[in-house]
Order: sequence, then structure tokens, then C-alpha cells
Amino acid sequence: MAPSSKKMTADQRRAQILAIAAREFALGGLHGTSTETIARKAEITQAYVFRLFGSKQALFIQVVQEAFEHLTTAMRTAAGDRSGLEALSAMGQTYDALLGDRTALLLQLQGFAASSEPEVRDAVRESFAHMWNTVADTTGLDPVAVKSFLAFGMLLNNSAALELRDVDEPWALGVRTRIQPGLFTHITGETNR
Repeated sequence: MAPSSKKMTADQRRAQILAIAAREFALGGLHGTSTETIARKAEITQAYVFRLFGSKQALFIQVVQEAFEHLTTAMRTAAGDRSGLEALSAMGQTYDALLGDRTALLLQLQGFAASSEPEVRDAVRESFAHMWNTVADTTGLDPVAVKSFLAFGMLLNNSAALELRDVDEPWALGVRTRIQPGLFTHITGETNR
């Protein structure tokens, strides 16, 4: 049971609502999740959710952006001072570890799915651009290598969302095949014009 609102600071309450909203939006998406449900699980009023976040869409955008930022920051941190394929390899290893955070992965997918809403599309576009620029700037690799890396990442997101680790079929085993960093030495703008 959540602590009573009298014992939580405003920052603690905000963090609680964001955590609940992340789980709910990850499962139900923007249109399938109600602020009433989020408020009930936080043991607060729906009006308080709106007072803190303005709208359901604004709350959704915030949790989606945080999911992207969590992944982007983790990859940047993993790269450290490295660059090139060495940085990309470190980012990939971190990405593999982050696949266990199914809520964050589903939030990213829900963000893409809700991109018919202009404000959501713009926020997801901005988050994706930040991720792209972080990989490109950190590694110094060309756009074809960055594109390939992120494309593999999106496949891994979908694999995790579909829980393919539990599927013992040849196609699912193929999706789970490990990608070695050396693959990216052949995926460059120079070799793929």
C-alpha cells in the first residue's frame, strides 16, 4: 500500500505518480490508460494528477521521454571515454542489460504507436533524435553504422516486448542471435552507398 499523502513530500508523490503512470501506459498506451486508474493506484484524486501534470497526454509524454532518456544515458555512460566500434560495443552490452526493463521498452513502443498525436510525435521525435545524436557523437561513426546499430536495437526492443526468450521456435532463436561488434566494421557509409 502506498504511503498516505500526508507523509509524502511533493517530490515523492510526483515520483510515485510517474512510476505508476509508466507501468500503466506501458501496458495500455495513451488511449487505453485512464488517469482515473493512475490516481486510484496512487491513492489520490484524478484532479491532483491533472494539477501536477496538466493533462493525460503531458503525463504520457513525460514517462515516454524518461524511458528514452534512461536508455540514452545508460548507453552514453557505458561508452565512457571510448569512441568508434569500442564505444558501440559497450553501448550494445548495456543495451542488452537494459532489455530486462520491459516497462521502459514498452513505453518506447507506446510512444511510437501514439505518434499520430502531433505533440506525442514531436516529443518522441525529439527523444529519438537525442538518442541518435548521442550514439553518433559518442562513437564518431557514420550514419549507416548508427542506423544499423539503432535498427538492431529496435529489433531487440520488439523481441523483449514479445518475450521471445520464452519462445522455442527457429525464428525466435534467430531473432535472439547475438550480434558481435565486428559486424559493424562492414556496415559503413563507405561500403553501403
